[in-house]
Amino acid sequence: MFGSKFARTALCASVIALIGTVCMPATEANAALFSGNEQTAQLPNFVQLVEENGPAVVNIQMIRNARTVEGVGIPGLDPRGAEIFRHFGIPFNFGGPREIPEQRGTGSGFIVSSDGIIMTNAHVVEGADELIVRLTDKREFKGKVLGFDKQTDIAIIKIEAKNLPVLRIGDSSKLKVGEWVAAIGSPFGLDNTVTAGIVSAVSRNLPSDQYVPFIQTDVAVNPGNSGGPLFNMQGEVVGINSQIFSTSGGFMGLSFAIPIDLAMQIKDQLVENGTVTRGYVGVYIQELSQELAKSFGLTSPEGALITKVEKNSPAAKAGLREGDVITSLNGTKVTSSVTLPMLVSSMRPGTKVKMTVIRNKKPMDIDVTIGTNEAAQEKAAATSNQTKLGVTVRELSEDEVKSAETAGLLVTRSSGLAAKAGIREGDILVSANGNILKKKTDLTKECKKESVLLLVQRDGGRIFIPVQFDKEQK
Repeated sequence: MFGSKFARTALCASVIALIGTVCMPATEANAALFSGNEQTAQLPNFVQLVEENGPAVVNIQMIRNARTVEGVGIPGLDPRGAEIFRHFGIPFNFGGPREIPEQRGTGSGFIVSSDGIIMTNAHVVEGADELIVRLTDKREFKGKVLGFDKQTDIAIIKIEAKNLPVLRIGDSSKLKVGEWVAAIGSPFGLDNTVTAGIVSAVSRNLPSDQYVPFIQTDVAVNPGNSGGPLFNMQGEVVGINSQIFSTSGGFMGLSFAIPIDLAMQIKDQLVENGTVTRGYVGVYIQELSQELAKSFGLTSPEGALITKVEKNSPAAKAGLREGDVITSLNGTKVTSSVTLPMLVSSMRPGTKVKMTVIRNKKPMDIDVTIGTNEAAQEKAAATSNQTKLGVTVRELSEDEVKSAETAGLLVTRSSGLAAKAGIREGDILVSANGNILKKKTDLTKECKKESVLLLVQRDGGRIFIPVQFDKEQK
C-alpha cells in the first residue's frame, strides 16, 4: 500500500498546543497572550462535530480469498536456473502454480444516503472478494461495490440497512488555506479515531496519473484512514482522505484529500451507471517553461501548450492547432498543463465550452464541444466487468483465436459472483446471452441485465454458466 512516496491512506492530523512559561518579567500583552482564557478562546473545539458526525463514519474490512496462480518464469531461462535464485535465499517459482493466502485490509468510509450508500476510496475495495462494513454501534453488514473509479480513487458501496445517519456535504471550493479541518477514520483498525489540523494548500497537483486537485493538510494520517471524511468546522464533509507523502510509510505531516465537489460528481455517475464517463478534447500538451512562455508571447509560464491535435477529435473539429497555448476554459484559468485535463475530464460529453488560446502571440476564443475518449470507455468497461461480474478479461490475440478456434474474451482473474459460479482463470468467454463476445464493452452491455448466460470454453470443451445479479448490481 506504500509502494511510492505518495502512499494511499486517509487524511487526519493531531493538534498539540505547546504553552511554555519563561522565568522573566512579562508585559501585559504577553500576559494576555499566555493566559488560559485566551488560549481556550483561540483553539477550536471538535467535541460537537465528532458527536454529531461520528456515527456516520464506518470501518471497512476488505477480504481477498486465497487463490492459486500460475508461476511466472523468465523467457529463455532454463527452469533449472531457478535454483540459483533459491540458493541465495530469493524465492522463485518457475512455471508451476503457487498458493497466495487470504489477504485482509482495512479502510474507512462514510454514509451519504440513509438507505446504505457509502463513499470510500477505490483502493480500499479494489480486488476484494468480500467487504464487511462495521458501524459505530457494532452492527456489521456485507458491502456490495456499485462501482469505483481508479483515476479519482472514488468508490461507492451499498449495505442493506435503513434509517442510517448521514453526513452533510459541504462546498470544497470555499476552503481557505489556514482554516481548521478535522477527520474521522480507522487508522490501523481503530474505529472512529479523530485527528485535526489546518488546510496547507488547495488544488495541489501530485506527480501521478490522477487528475485530482487535492486538498493538502497537516492532518495526521495512517493506514486504515483511507476513505474517511474530512470536515470543515461547520461539520460538513469537504474532502475524502486519500493519500499521504511519506518516505517511511507513516505520517510525515503531508496528507491529501479528494475535494468533495469532484467526489460527488463521480458518485452520481457510479450510482447511476457503475462507471464514469469523462470529457475529452483530443490534444497532447506540455508544461511551459519561462523560455517557452516568452517565445509564445506570454508574460508568465502559465497555460497548456498544444504539441499535437488528434485527427477527428473535438479539438481538431474546433480548429485548435499545434503551438496554441490554452490559457483558460470557460473563464477558469489554466495555470499549468495539469490543470487542463482536470477541468476537461470533469465535464460531461456534449458540453460546449469556450477556450481562450494564445496563437501568434495574440489571444483568441475558440468554441469546443467536449467529446468522449473511446480508449477510456474501454478501460471503464473492464472496470465495470470486474466490479459486477467479478472477472478481469482481455481480448484474444489473432494467434490465440486460431489456437482456440474461437473468438472471445480470456479470463485473467475470477472472483466474486464469477468465481462462485465456477468461472476460472484461463477460461474463454465465447458469448453472453447468445451474443458473441469480441470486445470488453460487449460483456459490459450484457451485464446490465438481470442475469447473464455465459458460454465458456475450457480445455477444448464448452459449458454454459448462468450468473444472477443482485438488485444493486444491475
